Amino acid sequence: MLVLITYDVNTETADGKRRLRKVAKQCMNYGQRVQNSVFECVMDEAKCKEVEAILVKLIDKNKDSLRFYYLGNHYKSKVQHVGAKPSFDVEGPLIV
Repeated sequence: MLVLITYDVNTETADGKRRLRKVAKQCMNYGQRVQNSVFECVMDEAKCKEVEAILVKLIDKNKDSLRFYYLGNHYKSKVQHVGAKPSFDVEGPLIV
């Protein structure tokens, strides 16, 4: 299923900037960045719960926020892109 993970980490302190880097790095392990704090991730429910637990441990719940949007397996008709940074197939091959 496609899961959209978004986050907002308070970066007013050095600790906040560190949290932001850690959250971004973890998200990059599981999906593609489509905007600064937005990742599209294709994963099953078990992997999603695992990622959610990892991210929740990294944030400060009093200052930061995480959002998970579960778009399901038939997401292609639910996603529309307009503008810069052309869309890509999140299930397609990655070229490194």
